[in-house]
Amino acid sequence: MESVNDALQGLELEPHETSEILGFANRELPHLHTPEDSYFILGSYRDPYLRRLRIVQNELDKRLATYPFLMADLPELDLDRLPFRIRFTLLAAHADSIVAVYEQDAGGEVTELGKISTTPYFDKSYVLPRDYAWMTDQNLDTEADVLAAAATIYFNDDLDDATTEAELDSLIAAATKNDITLTRAAVIDRLEEREDSEHTPVSYSWVHLNEFRLFELHGRCFAWSSPDDLRDVVDDVP
Repeated sequence: MESVNDALQGLELEPHETSEILGFANRELPHLHTPEDSYFILGSYRDPYLRRLRIVQNELDKRLATYPFLMADLPELDLDRLPFRIRFTLLAAHADSIVAVYEQDAGGEVTELGKISTTPYFDKSYVLPRDYAWMTDQNLDTEADVLAAAATIYFNDDLDDATTEAELDSLIAAATKNDITLTRAAVIDRLEEREDSEHTPVSYSWVHLNEFRLFELHGRCFAWSSPDDLRDVVDDVP
C-alpha cells in the first residue's frame, strides 16, 4: 500500500478500493516473491507488436527458474479510478526485472518508458528498441554506425536546425575518439544521397532517443532489427 499511495500522490482511497487492491496483491504478488527470477515485460499489446512481446516472454521462459509475464495476462482491477497506474506500480515494484520492447513512438509504452527511466525502477529495467542507432562513443565502431546514428538525428522532425547541428557535431566528436574521421558536411551529403534508396528505420521522438541513450550509457539498452535479432538480444538481459 505504500507503493500505491506514492503512485497516487496521496489520493485517499475508498474502503472498497483498498479491498480490491489488497485482493489483487494477495493473488498476484506471491508469484513475484519466490526463488524464481520474475520479468515484467512491457510494450504494445496491439498486433503485430504483441508477437514480439511473446518472443521475449518465450525466450526468458526457456531459462531455468524464471517467471516472465505481461500485465495483459493478469486479472484487471475492478476500480473506476486509475486501475492501470495501480496495477503497473504493484507489479513494477515487486518484479525482479523489467524488460521493455519498443517499435514506435506512440501509445501507452511512451508513458511506461518515462516511468522505468526514473527511481525506483531504473536500476532493474532494460530497454529493447527496434532499429535504434547507437549514440554513444563506445558503440561507434565503424563509419556505418556513425551514419546510422547521424540519420536518427538529421531526419528527426523534433529538432530545430541549431540543435541538429549541435547533435551532429557531438556525434562526430565521439566518432573521432574512435579514429573515424568525418565532417558534418560529409555526413549530411552521405545521408541525403541515401535518403531515397535505403530502408527508413523506426522514427523515434527526441524524448525517446534521450531515454534510450540513458539506458545505453548504463549498458542496459539492446537494439534489434528482426525477430531473430530480438531473440539474440534477450540473451543479453541478465
